[in-house]
Amino acid sequence: MTNSAEKMEFQSEAKQVLDLMIHSVYSNPDIFLRELISNASDALDKLRIENLSSDHESESIAPAQITVLTDKRRRTITVSDNGIGMSRDELVSFLGTIARSGTKEFIHAMREMSSGNGELIGQFGVGFYSSFIVAGRVTVETRRFGSDESWLWDSTGDGTYTIEPGLRAECGTDVTLYLRDRAESDEDSGADSKDYLSSWTLREIIKKYSDFVSHPIYLKDSDDKKDGEGGAPPEPVNSMKALWIRPEASVSDDEYKEFYRHITHDWEDPMERIVYKAEGTNEFHALLYIPSRPPFDLYYRDGAHGIQLYIRRVFIMSDCRDLIPEYLRFVRGVVDSEDLPLNVSREILQQDRQTAMIKRSLTRKVLDTLKKMKQERPEEYAKFWDKFGEVLKEGIISDAKNRESIMSLGLFSSSKSGRTSLESYVAAMNDGQKSIYYLSGAKSAVLADSPKLEAFSERGLDVLLLGDPVDEIWVAAASEFEGHPFVSASAADIEIEGGGQASSNRAEAKKLEESGFLSRVKEAVSGMDLGVKIEDVRLSSRLVDSPATFVQKGDAISPQMRNFFKSMGQDAPPEQRVLEINPAHPLIQKIASRVEEHVDEPGNIGEWAALITGLASIADGEVVANGRDFTHTIEKLLL
Repeated sequence: MTNSAEKMEFQSEAKQVLDLMIHSVYSNPDIFLRELISNASDALDKLRIENLSSDHESESIAPAQITVLTDKRRRTITVSDNGIGMSRDELVSFLGTIARSGTKEFIHAMREMSSGNGELIGQFGVGFYSSFIVAGRVTVETRRFGSDESWLWDSTGDGTYTIEPGLRAECGTDVTLYLRDRAESDEDSGADSKDYLSSWTLREIIKKYSDFVSHPIYLKDSDDKKDGEGGAPPEPVNSMKALWIRPEASVSDDEYKEFYRHITHDWEDPMERIVYKAEGTNEFHALLYIPSRPPFDLYYRDGAHGIQLYIRRVFIMSDCRDLIPEYLRFVRGVVDSEDLPLNVSREILQQDRQTAMIKRSLTRKVLDTLKKMKQERPEEYAKFWDKFGEVLKEGIISDAKNRESIMSLGLFSSSKSGRTSLESYVAAMNDGQKSIYYLSGAKSAVLADSPKLEAFSERGLDVLLLGDPVDEIWVAAASEFEGHPFVSASAADIEIEGGGQASSNRAEAKKLEESGFLSRVKEAVSGMDLGVKIEDVRLSSRLVDSPATFVQKGDAISPQMRNFFKSMGQDAPPEQRVLEINPAHPLIQKIASRVEEHVDEPGNIGEWAALITGLASIADGEVVANGRDFTHTIEKLLL
């Protein structure tokens, strides 16, 4: 280290990752080479893209290549590329810190693992750090495209690193790994240490993990004197064959799975694979995957929600969101177009007619694949729906053209059948039933115990229990399915169709009305501070076993959804609640009797009205307004 070298410390989470890399047990340390080659490939892609729009005309661009150079005497492996390179600030940002939001989850997962799985690494954006699995020291010499400065980064994984001016003459990056002794590697890795200086070992790893990388990968040894002495030019180790172009029958399942791991860094096999070739006026190939589990950034606005775009086998961009709708953002893969221009930009893609055609075709293909999975592999599809159903339902709102198809893919909790599709619900409707009844506003388990379901259960009617926040939005946007309107079971003025007759509460209702109990409760409730206004108090025909419940007058928007709108800074329609009281319930009859006995005592009716409204809130899974006062009221009434 020269005097010009600056010593710096890793960001705190980077220290933890380094420690785990060096000391954790790993069953597959080979992945360090895959990660470094993948980084080199990304650098070459970024250089080509930046060069298309840059003005660095004086700097020539050499043919893209990746070189893996071994030096047995120094015990080093150098992965070199002539890609975009890094500036000093980028070195600090990319190698000295870890800013990915999934890092803490990665660290937790690593610590919980009893035996290592190298596939964890790329999933959380820490691929470079895998170098320390086999190396006791790592240097990175790099020069940024368009810059006349090069930099040398050096670390032994002890929590610090140095940066000083380098000597690289052209843009690109050299990552040099100073390998540990094999005995030391055995002790640290817990696995049978391989000879990573052997060309056979490295060739096997490259063929296994990086055979489809689109840039040539050359394997060289510092002792090999053939190059540059008139011998034949070296052959790339990788085939560089685009997997999605090859006939599907010629590609093995293992090759498809390895390609999926390459583009996603997911350590689990995909749930489904879609190989698609479109011909005609708009030709393209697509190789898409449905993951087995949601990506950790699935609900992050800035997450990687797109697929990779190639044009005539040339990489254009990753995370191309214009080729797949937002509600299918869990889909991963590549699209290779024969017709789009190579200099296409994101702005052009947004307005391009061919892009829109590709998007329509891919959407239809994915939905058809899911439909086929639902019909032929229902158990596997149920797992898919549990993981991605909430996202897929967004398409009911945003994609009117495919709305009916997306709704037919849905699996919903229900009060009668446990889980059902809309098609099955319609097929099982009672005689005389025309509406699809649903209840929303809380988790399905809470909705299943709602008092609002009692009249439906007594009549033998099924009610969909829509427990996701998006449900209230899509059910309003769709309004019907196959001509059957969606009707909220919490609507105040609902007329229940089909099924037998519910129990009659007419005698009890008449008695309460004549006693004046209902009007007294209504007057007391109107003066109470419940956080929301109670529009009306009425006797219920829907309650069977519960004393009271709240229903919605006007727009069927639950209190939970209203709170969501408020948290987003948006206005919701004014809430119009109605308190329904079960006249046949023993508690209501007892309260009415007590009120009648003490009708002249001030505050008596108010306390009982507070009890009734509190019980109604609790039954709906809501927080009781003025919980402290409610507790004191119960204490007073019970003593």
